[in-house]
Amino acid sequence: MPATTNATTPHLAWGDDVAPLLDTLDDAAEAMVARTEAWSAINSGSFELAGLERMRAPLLDACASLPGDLQVVPLQPSQRIKPDGEAAEIQHGASIRLRVRPDALIQIALTGHYDTVFPAVHAFQAPWREGETLRGPGVADMKGGINVMLAALQAFEQLSGEKRVGYEVLLSPDEEVGSMGSAPLLAELGAKAHLGMTYEPAMADGALVDARKGSANYHLAIRGRAAHVGRAFGDGRNAVIAAADAAMALAQLNGKRDGVTFNVGAIDGGSAVNVVPERAVLRFNVRVPDVESGAWAEAEVQRIAAAANAREGIEAHLHGGFTRPPKPLNAQQQTMAAWTHRAGQALGLDLQFRPSGGVCEGNNLAAAGCPNIDTLGPCGGGLHSDQEFAIIPSFAERAKLSFLMLAGVERGLFDPKSLRP
Repeated sequence: MPATTNATTPHLAWGDDVAPLLDTLDDAAEAMVARTEAWSAINSGSFELAGLERMRAPLLDACASLPGDLQVVPLQPSQRIKPDGEAAEIQHGASIRLRVRPDALIQIALTGHYDTVFPAVHAFQAPWREGETLRGPGVADMKGGINVMLAALQAFEQLSGEKRVGYEVLLSPDEEVGSMGSAPLLAELGAKAHLGMTYEPAMADGALVDARKGSANYHLAIRGRAAHVGRAFGDGRNAVIAAADAAMALAQLNGKRDGVTFNVGAIDGGSAVNVVPERAVLRFNVRVPDVESGAWAEAEVQRIAAAANAREGIEAHLHGGFTRPPKPLNAQQQTMAAWTHRAGQALGLDLQFRPSGGVCEGNNLAAAGCPNIDTLGPCGGGLHSDQEFAIIPSFAERAKLSFLMLAGVERGLFDPKSLRP
């Protein structure tokens, strides 16, 4: 939780009707946490299509409390490279889209995801409470964040006066595997929204993220020539060795450019030890701090893939690329952070910001030209592990923060058209 300052009285700047709505969000705290518990108990791993469908039902019920057009949007399949180097289709669940006042002059994008990294066979399935901590799959990342978002929107809809702000909520089932199916929807949304609000968890100490690296996932599929190692070793062309050499070339790029990392995650290939392996797939990730570094990294990856393909008797095919472009701390992002900090001050919070090497839907929105704050969910940690937790008092706190940001745009305290005229 963040350090607190002496709170101002919010209605002095936001209006007399804001303070009672902040009280309403305080009163809704237990309901937010209880609903997060219930949702956490529904397994919705990214590839668990039945579980994702079960999770959509309560999400649709929760979204139905808001006005607007509520839709289920099927996603196109994406591709993955199998261990034999061949491509296979991956089916995704469906996104949930809610459009409220789409003709309003100011448009806000609110995004979240309802998939988790935990498959149905994982031991980490049930939530529980420990004092002021809620533990369980997705409690922070990001079923808790969706609850914070919806509570803030419900309070916003109770704000007096005719609204000049419209918004679109997009809840996706594939963020944890790169948003390959939902990427077109995120790009479409980011292209038309003045600003974005995404509900990844804030850090356990209350800090938010203001800039993110970009991320690329690659798969180098290599085909050599199988041979018996005793009778015809010289006739073989070892695909695993070619993959290993490419992996070493990638590893040697680390430290060559500030902030750029190359991580070799896996090499698939080989079978019996008396066979020269014909197939291998090298899987690796690249992280970059800015567009220029991304172009350099991409060129280096292409060079290494071309070198592998030039080996006698070896064919190498590169798949993948940047799915999350960098989100640098530009002037627009600095303005968004300043607005968020001001809203926090009205709640007595001294919010801190720091960069992250992790990626999320905020990268996608920023790539479409939509400045955004992407850690508006509850404070938490232990993400992507069986230590995942969310801090219970932060649910109401962060819902109030989002509400004040929305109300600040509505009341003219924050001018989103200064970000995207």
